[in-house]
Amino acid sequence: MAHDGQQPALTTGIVLDDLLTLTRAAEAAAADLAQQATDVLRPRVTEGGRTSGALIETHQTAAHGLAWIATYAEALGRMQEWAEKLSAEDRFGETEQLIHQIAFGEYLWQLYGGLPMSQGEMLRPQDVGLSQDDQRALMVPEVMTLTQHGNTQAARSRLVALMRDGSGNITVGHTGLDDELDMIREQFRRFSADRIEPHAHGWHMRDELIPMEVIGELAEMGVFGLTIPEDFGGLGMSKAAMVVVSEELSRGYIGVGSLATRSEIAAELILCGGTDAQKAHWLPGLASGEILPTAVFTEPNTGSDLGALRTRAVRDGDDYRVTGNKTWITHAARTQVMTLLARTDAATTDYRGLSMFLAEKTPGTDDAPFPTEGMSGGEIEVLGYRGMKEYEIAFDGFVVKGENLLGGEEGRGFKQLMETFESARIQTAARAIGVAQSALDVSMKYAEDRKQFGRPLIEFPRVSGKLAMMAVEIMVARQLTYFSAWQKDHGKRCDLEAGMAKLLAARVAWAAADNGLQIHGGNGFALEYAISRILCDARILNIFEGAAEIQAQVIARRLLG
Repeated sequence: MAHDGQQPALTTGIVLDDLLTLTRAAEAAAADLAQQATDVLRPRVTEGGRTSGALIETHQTAAHGLAWIATYAEALGRMQEWAEKLSAEDRFGETEQLIHQIAFGEYLWQLYGGLPMSQGEMLRPQDVGLSQDDQRALMVPEVMTLTQHGNTQAARSRLVALMRDGSGNITVGHTGLDDELDMIREQFRRFSADRIEPHAHGWHMRDELIPMEVIGELAEMGVFGLTIPEDFGGLGMSKAAMVVVSEELSRGYIGVGSLATRSEIAAELILCGGTDAQKAHWLPGLASGEILPTAVFTEPNTGSDLGALRTRAVRDGDDYRVTGNKTWITHAARTQVMTLLARTDAATTDYRGLSMFLAEKTPGTDDAPFPTEGMSGGEIEVLGYRGMKEYEIAFDGFVVKGENLLGGEEGRGFKQLMETFESARIQTAARAIGVAQSALDVSMKYAEDRKQFGRPLIEFPRVSGKLAMMAVEIMVARQLTYFSAWQKDHGKRCDLEAGMAKLLAARVAWAAADNGLQIHGGNGFALEYAISRILCDARILNIFEGAAEIQAQVIARRLLG
């Protein structure tokens, strides 16, 4: 329904023509609160005129709380930008207006009264050091109106009624993307619905690798070379396109949506840090899908502390011999190259002695996953995220050609890896949105079909309320992720925004999956239902590419630095 400038009040009590005025003022109030929180906390974590990492850890709850407050403020800002854009294009219909007002009504209340950093950790403004006087930044009439009338049962019920009327739509509400990106979304939505969704649950239940036939189809569609420049055989498209493709493929199955992540990371490493010869040799094969890469970074006792890696790469003539253990290696068996992070300077104990290699290997089989001399390993059995499988690998004198030292210079590995974090986290946020959307898809259908006490489940307010909040939070996370991609595409630093997008989207995916299973009731606990898989898949998103705690730490350091 297009905005005609003369719409009546909804049953929520907010006149639609007043909504953008209300949310504009509320966005400013939320931004003021985030700035207040930063200003209050900064002196507590500053020593000798510099931000102290030790003090941030001492005040970790406050620092991570600041990260969440700032993430909410940024998310509301992006929602306001989305709403203003749609309004100017005469596309701000009733569905979009409801999403917008519910988002503001809910997030403003959480900012004031309690924000869930996780299921058992509720962040309140006083935890960051804000007083009641400081919190008066939120006590403006516009915020009070939105908190009282924005997220009501009537608003949620009306949104779900509109969702039921348009249940065949690709998403709930206009995304705000341009026509080209919308066309890309539709193309990959069709592919996902036809080629992935019917098989995803079977792949998961049988713990199977995604068939090479599907990988071949993705390669033909250009998925692996989406953002690689045309000069190197790629499509040269934007990070925004990468987000849309990742979202829709992950909506079908996170394993498929994650296939291109390894190519994205490897290509970015080579584009940012590789020699001209390395770019010419590796990028065309990555773009075509003929070369499948895997990322080999994590070690058993290091986790997120990559600077403490112990795997050694020692010079042996012109080449290197690698010795050590790696774990949580996704899609390791049937790939041809590893982006391998190892220590080349034995005298160092931190990130300064690390180097990155493009280590060639022979693809393996189920019976012999690692046939290359000098390496061995096996599968790690996991709850979800199964389509590529996880492995642990042991290196014992494994040979890497000297020409495959990334950039031709030792000691730059950690810096090279850091340059990929923005893209990796944007892509992970996109995958999380896709998983959340899949939870909404299956839960909406189940709630329509399942009858209890003579009525479809969807007609019960607490069921429809869960569905409404899924749709709302998906759009919030989506807009924050799109903005991060836009920043990246325009050459702007976006590590803060990308981190926020990943932090929020991962929580949204878990909440959507958990609430989706609740809607399914006992059937949701049965392995035959897709929501059981979606719940398992959603859980990993808060851990990889920076656990939520690490992500909050990184955001806090940026804000306070």
